[in-house]
Amino acid sequence: MAMTGKSDMSIRTVAIVGCGIGRSHIVEGYLPHSDKFKVVAICDLNEQRMAAVGDEFGIERRTTSFAELLADDTIDIIDICTPPGIHLEQVVAALAAGKHVVCEKPLTGSLAAVDTIMAAEKTAKGVLMPIFQYRYGDGIQKAKRIIDAGIAGKPYTASVETFWLRKPEYYAVPWRGKWATELGGVLVTHALHLHDMLMHLMGPAARVFGRVATRVNDIEVEDCASASLLMENGAFVSLSCTLGSQEQISRLRLHFENVTFESSHEPYTPGKDPWKIIAANDDVREQIDKVVGDWKPVAPRFTTQMGQFHAFLSGHAPLPVTTKDARRALELVTAIYQSSDSGADVPLPVGPDSPKYADWRARTK
Repeated sequence: MAMTGKSDMSIRTVAIVGCGIGRSHIVEGYLPHSDKFKVVAICDLNEQRMAAVGDEFGIERRTTSFAELLADDTIDIIDICTPPGIHLEQVVAALAAGKHVVCEKPLTGSLAAVDTIMAAEKTAKGVLMPIFQYRYGDGIQKAKRIIDAGIAGKPYTASVETFWLRKPEYYAVPWRGKWATELGGVLVTHALHLHDMLMHLMGPAARVFGRVATRVNDIEVEDCASASLLMENGAFVSLSCTLGSQEQISRLRLHFENVTFESSHEPYTPGKDPWKIIAANDDVREQIDKVVGDWKPVAPRFTTQMGQFHAFLSGHAPLPVTTKDARRALELVTAIYQSSDSGADVPLPVGPDSPKYADWRARTK
């Protein structure tokens, strides 16, 4: 696996590209690990926003030139927090420049583009870590440990709900709500997190039937969606998403033979406790207590993901989120769009023979 060649204890230098969600990467991801990372540069076309972030965190180097960062051998990691429509070109360019790369979701806008990135990774000196920060927090990590220990048993059904609210002012940002620049709607930019959490706990889908519609806002992309999944393990799953909920919640409820799990309902931190962990009987509860009895707190979101990324770069842990993980999430998006257009059930995996493989924005009707 590619490494920087630095010692295990070295501080990795980071350049943030895009100071919107990039600010959260600094606050939650890098500052809590100041002994592991140092943000040495920021990049944004909005110079006023860049100045505000630079002043807030004392980051002196500020540039509007992405190419300038790529050419700088003192920068180890390029953290891409730009609008989705330019992720592909920026990720490929950063890998070609020998950098490690962190990229916000969605990684890109088609399975063909993901496969282009995966091909670039094969010869790259650095590695790519996509962002799926909702995997982290005490609730989801306890559930993961219990499932991986075999205690939960056979998976039966699950429901996943992304009920958020986005009003016209949210879409006043020029790149939002457009196929060309946001690449998709609620499935791509909002529910993608919960759907990754589902597959992180319950494995991949085998067949998908879905519907999408634009019902809430005057935008190009969908803001309502639903889907029925048959998972590879035989479980049935229902997905439901809207950007028109007057109460914002994110909720997963997973039913297994021996345990039912229900996430917290916090829209932006569903991985945190409290999670309901409902055992079928006292024997199962005793097994669960043994598995999580020595529990050590898991910081939510970017804090743990970035910490695990440094552990990987230092040779002490696996890469916490991989391009394969990002592809699996985007394959589900592709299948839902294809099913909605065609009115048919879609089998997975989705490959180059799919009418949505090269561009899920292409109509199939």
